[in-house]
Amino acid sequence: MAGKAAEAAHCAGEQGKYWEMHDRLFANQQALAVPQLKEHAAALNLDAAKFSTCLDSGQFAAAVNVDLQYGTQLGVSSTPTVYINGRPVVGAQPYEYFQTVIDEELARKK
Repeated sequence: MAGKAAEAAHCAGEQGKYWEMHDRLFANQQALAVPQLKEHAAALNLDAAKFSTCLDSGQFAAAVNVDLQYGTQLGVSSTPTVYINGRPVVGAQPYEYFQTVIDEELARKK
């Protein structure tokens, strides 16, 4: 389902609403089936026919697959994964954790 959701974000991007779809998908991670993706598009006032054609055709499937393969090569096994100076931060972490990692990385540069 995550792959189709990524495609949906790209399809929304064709209509100038990539980030709006991105945010909506992250807020509704239990609602990522194709019919639900189309409901999200409708809620964002996207052109429904254009969005459906894009999603149903798999127009962005190859690009999403390339990104998935690249992430796998880098060792990414969960979302979110963020790299700070090459150091992976896996999973949803509080702000303070990011601050600690950034401070440690900055201290190493001195």
